[in-house]
Amino acid sequence: MGGATGTTGGGPRLPAQAFDVPLDAHLHTDLSPDSAVPLELYCAQAAERGVREIAITDHLDFMPGAPAYQYTSYKHREQVVRDAAERWAGKVTVRFGVELTYESRYEDQIREHLRTHSYDYSIGSVHGLSDGPYARDRIASFVTGKTLPEVVAPYFAEVARAIRSGLFDTLGHMDMCKRWLVPWFKAADFAAAPEMYEPLLVALVESGTALEVNASGLRHPTGETYPGPWVVARFRELGGRRVTVGSDSHLPNCFAFGIEEACEIVAAAGFDRLALQRAVDRGDLVLPERFRR
Repeated sequence: MGGATGTTGGGPRLPAQAFDVPLDAHLHTDLSPDSAVPLELYCAQAAERGVREIAITDHLDFMPGAPAYQYTSYKHREQVVRDAAERWAGKVTVRFGVELTYESRYEDQIREHLRTHSYDYSIGSVHGLSDGPYARDRIASFVTGKTLPEVVAPYFAEVARAIRSGLFDTLGHMDMCKRWLVPWFKAADFAAAPEMYEPLLVALVESGTALEVNASGLRHPTGETYPGPWVVARFRELGGRRVTVGSDSHLPNCFAFGIEEACEIVAAAGFDRLALQRAVDRGDLVLPERFRR
């Protein structure tokens, strides 16, 4: 599947930083261990580019020793984001969010954290951890001799548990394992095995969890969003109602990158608006008219 879905007079349009979109719901700042971007820079870019709302979703890990385990305090993260929201009120809506690394072995701790800490928005994501099969020093031996369904089984099993937990507003980058498997499997191989996705999509529909169209894959060798357009379309066919978009930016020039393409994918699947908080049915995140023609 290709990355960009639009074209220009000179041929296919390359993904870039978007203008005039309702939302970028996945952003990492210098409050994450893998980003050095000041929050103020995202706010300024959002105002300049007409991105009306942003969600700051810095990492939170629960495995001791993981990069975002106790990296910053909740109190500090909340203060930084809330202060920015006040400064930019009337220009950009700034939401205090979080991206929690989901591991079923820490589900009780994750649940307790979300019970005792208030966020505007939460993403639950499965990442490749240092002690897992997708670690750089393990993945080659893990993949050898296995079919694609066998290779993705551990990742997709955790994704299913994350969805079924009902803890999160949104499931982040459903199939980001594509990124690590590029040397062995391509995006087309994933598209040729839709049965791998069906249980996950059904679980999303049943749980009311939103599907994120994560545009970071357009910056990666995978060359398509996480998940790809056909998955978003199937989600809609199964009765999915809540979908959102995020650049997953960790760098200044990745803010809103690929959001135009992500919105096109959402619109092509039959959605006319984006979602954020699980409990709020909003009417102000409607896609601009250019996506709905």
